[in-house]
Parts: sequence; structure tokens; C-alpha cells
Amino acid sequence: MASIKIAGATLNQTPLDWTGNLDRIKKAIEQSKADEVELLCFPELAITGYGAEDLFLSYWFPQRALAQLENLVPFCTGITVAVGLPIRIEDKVYNTMALIENAELKGIVAKQFMAIDGVHYEFRWFTPWLAHEIISFAFMGQEVPFGDLTFHHKGIHYGFEICEDAWRGKSRPGYRLCQRKVDLIFNPSASHFAMKKTLERKDLIEQSSLLFDCFYCYVNLLGNEAGRMIFDGEILLAKNGELLARNQLLSFEDFQVRSFYLENKKQEIAPIQPKEWEFAQASALGLFDYLRKSKSRGFVLSLSGGADSSTIAILVAEMVKRGIDELGLDGFISKSGIPLTVQSNQPEKELVGQLLVTAYQGTRNSSFDTLHSAQTLAKSLGAKFYSWSIDEEVDSYTEKIEKAIGRKLTWEQDDLTLQNIQARSRSPIIWMLANLNNALLLSTSNRSEGDVGYATMDGDTSGSISPIAAVDKHFILNWLLWAEKNLDRPGLAAVNALTPTAELRPIERTQTDEKDLMPYPVIVEIERLAIRDRRSPLDVFYLLREELPIDEEILKGYIKKFFRLWSRNQWKRERFAPSFHLDEFNIDPKTWYRFPILSGGYQEELEQLDQI
Repeated sequence: MASIKIAGATLNQTPLDWTGNLDRIKKAIEQSKADEVELLCFPELAITGYGAEDLFLSYWFPQRALAQLENLVPFCTGITVAVGLPIRIEDKVYNTMALIENAELKGIVAKQFMAIDGVHYEFRWFTPWLAHEIISFAFMGQEVPFGDLTFHHKGIHYGFEICEDAWRGKSRPGYRLCQRKVDLIFNPSASHFAMKKTLERKDLIEQSSLLFDCFYCYVNLLGNEAGRMIFDGEILLAKNGELLARNQLLSFEDFQVRSFYLENKKQEIAPIQPKEWEFAQASALGLFDYLRKSKSRGFVLSLSGGADSSTIAILVAEMVKRGIDELGLDGFISKSGIPLTVQSNQPEKELVGQLLVTAYQGTRNSSFDTLHSAQTLAKSLGAKFYSWSIDEEVDSYTEKIEKAIGRKLTWEQDDLTLQNIQARSRSPIIWMLANLNNALLLSTSNRSEGDVGYATMDGDTSGSISPIAAVDKHFILNWLLWAEKNLDRPGLAAVNALTPTAELRPIERTQTDEKDLMPYPVIVEIERLAIRDRRSPLDVFYLLREELPIDEEILKGYIKKFFRLWSRNQWKRERFAPSFHLDEFNIDPKTWYRFPILSGGYQEELEQLDQI
């Protein structure tokens, strides 16, 4: 077998950005040609982007994608290029890879298995192709083969498993490709980012190369393409069960080309980063792409001094730092699309000051500690910082209700009402600040709070985007400790010294989050079994009583509380601002976990706990 140079090219695409998407593809091809690449593979649905959603169902959208392919074919002289796009044949749409060789379309491979779990709804848009089936497809006045195809190049026989195709065990196309004696399998993918998912991919690619006795090359999309899912742009090559090459994930670049010789020897292998680094890098990239693609001018954040809002402030600062590190100062400013200026020798802080506006919105129930924490953190990052009291607004709302109902509101009788009005009173004024700055308002709810509804609708849930809504509070608390040291963020010292609290009750009532709910590590364990693994309350109890050193009756109480609050608060989750998918699962009903807004609330299932 000839030793040739192949490459994978990852792309940061955007649905409906036809010109930009095609331009990035062409630039990647130009770079590949300059690097003397012979075989180049782009990710799945590279022409349109993966996140086009129901646009795939229209007649015109796949036709426009096909027209873009027509524009691309003449550009591919002296190179073989595989590029993904949707193709409609009569009333069915197929997810395909078009193979262009020296400015001629040689064939189109169609995906055989659809991803239908978690964040994926591919069966809504695409029809799976049947194994072994090949038809003729009319393209630019010629007939080209379409379906279950393989190809040859200089004695190298190669084929494709398109993303989900590779995850289907004994049914996967790789077995048939192996029977056809291919030397190389490309896996063009649109595989969403999740922390430590790269380990699963590495194992899959290594095992695939061993199982099918071939080179196996994986190529993923890059960036926050359409709002929620982030793609990490991973490119991998393996042979004989061993990884030969790997790029670093989550680049801020528009595209990356990773080339390697098709030889069974190790080439450059980027290290696998810890989970904490992945969270910071993915969130920073996700925020940057959301900012520039929404054509906003920055971010506004209600900075309470607590863990959640402080995490988000750090992530915005990391967005600036990592963007400058990779793109350069001028490149970062240019790509942001915002008229930013730098006039000092501290460009990172200066840009944070232009991109992040924060406000501490205190009440008589707020402490000096949280004000100090917020102010110190904002100053350390360079963020613009405001501070004001909302007592006047809270009192005004309260007095109007008291007059209407003819009695005073008291903490003994009206606890929840008096808490919520404080959180809600913060929303209108912080939205004003966002509007004034043409900025995105950042919502601060986390996944643990989303589980049990420990968030005020139209209060701390208000926002354009909710960056940490898919991450649990236990992780956030530990990440802040890691970030203070490993990201050199000394401004977090005051934050990390605080006990998490909503500060909505009078200070003498010593309110804490875990006192209101239950220990955060317990929420994480119940959530893992109940939501991720879809276990019943009884199953959760039997499993956790073996895992957690908690009295059985107390554990039953925690489980009952979780399931009751989960059921009662689905309506809140339906209204949360869009969030990034960052972990192995999330609770966003639009992307991962659907649950009825109205239900029996596990009443009968929870009664079973009292019978054991």
C-alpha cells in the first residue's frame, strides 16, 4: 500500500451562512493542497452545519446545499475531498458524504444509522440508507453512484462510517467494509462535546482500527454552531488498536487541517486535558461563538458574589484570554465583530472591561461578604462593576400587594413570596443594562437548581443564555477551587470562602442552599440515577443506600423531595434560557430530557418507599 498524505479538516460552521461555510471549506482545501494532502475528509454535514434543525425538512434547503456542492466541485483540482451535506430524493432526505476527486464527483455515500438519543433527533429529518443498496443520482448533467460505496486511490481502498454508523455494535457498516478489505475508514462526525467524551472516542477509534484491520480516521465539527451544542473539532487517526495522531480540542480558529502520512507510526498526539480544563475551554469557545454569531456587543451579568455568577464571570474572562492566546489580539478583535480598542499594556483586562458589565444588586438581606466577593472578583478580571440596592423596588411591590389584600406580608406566613420578589425585582433593571449595551444577559442557574426548581422564574433564570445550566453545583464548587489555583484567578479566594446561599431571607435566619435543599453531592447522585439512568424512586433508594453513608430514613426523605420537586418544576425547565450541552447529560427538555409539565408527580412510586 502506498504511503500517501491524508488529512481531516474540522470546521466552525453556522446554519444559513452559505457564503461563510463554503469559504471556510475552500480555505481548508487550499491549506491541504499547500500541504500536499491527497485525501481530505471534512465532517458530517459540513456544507450546511449540523444544527440546521427543521430546515432539513424543507425542499429548498437541501437543494441549496446541492448547489453549494456544485460550486465546490471545480475548486477541488489535484485533490480528493469528502464533504458532508443533506440530499433530498423525492420525499426523503439523506445525510451524505460527497466524494470529489480532481474536480469530479465520483459518488455519494449515505448514512445508514441515525442518532436518536440524548441531544439528537436525526430520525425527524433523515432517512437511513440500506446496506448494499446503490442507485444512480443525477448531478450536473451526469449520473453518479449513490449509497453504500467504497473508493480507491493509488492502491488504497477506503470507505466511510458517518458518525452514528460507528456506534452501532455488530450492525455497524465497518464490518461490511472490512469484508470488502478496505485499508482506510473515515468517520466524518458531528459529535457533540461532553466532558471526557474524548476518552470514549479514543477507545472506539482504536478498537475499530484493530477490529477492521485498517487505518481509522475520525473528523468532527468545531465550535458552538447553532446555540446549544458545542463541537470539539477532534481529529484522530489509529491503526492496529493504537492511536497515531490527535489534535488539541476546542480551537477558536475557523477551521483546522490536521494532516498525516498513512503510515503505522505515531505522529503528533495532543494530550488529553483534565475535565476542568475541558469545561473552561468549551464554555469559553461556546460564549465567543454565541457572542459573535448573535452579533451582540458583550455580556451583562448580575454578579452576586456567589459560586454560579462568579463561575460565569471567570468563563467570560477565559474567553478573552484563550481567544487572544490562540488568535492573537488583532485576530480576536477582528473575529469578535465588535469595535474593541486596546490602549494599555493589559489587553486582556481592558477587553474584559469592554465585554463584561456586572452589577451587584443588594438588599437588606445581602451581606458585606458577598458584596466584597463580587467587587473583588470583578476588579481582578477587569470587568465593569456597578452596585445598587433594590430595596426600594421590593418595598414598592410589597406595599402594593399588602394594600390590595389588606394585610402585612410576614416571613412566617409568606416566606416564598418574599424571597421571590427580591429575585424578580433584580431582573428588569439588569435587562435595562443589557439593552443599553446591546449585550447578552447571562443567566446564572445551574443544573442542580434546575433539577429541583431552586430558581426564581423571571429572576435568576432571566437571560439570553444560561452558560452553566447543564453543569451540577457540586462540580461548580470544586471547579472554582481548581480555577483559583490552575487558572491563576486570585479574585476567587473570597468566593471560595463563602457558603452557597441565596441571601433572600433575613440574615438572622442563616439561609444556605443545602439547608433549603439537601447536600449537593446527594442531589448529584440522585440525579445521576433518576435522570441520566432513568431509574424509579425505589431503584434509586436501593442503589444509594449501598453507596452513601446516610441514614435510610433521611435518604428516603431526600429522594422524595427530589422527585416531588422535579415533577413540580418541569414548567420552569421549559422556560430556561438556552444552555450549552457540556456534560454527559442535561435537563433541557429541548435537547436531552423530555418530561410532562403536568403529571402525577411520582405519588404512587414514592409511597412504595414508605413500605420498605
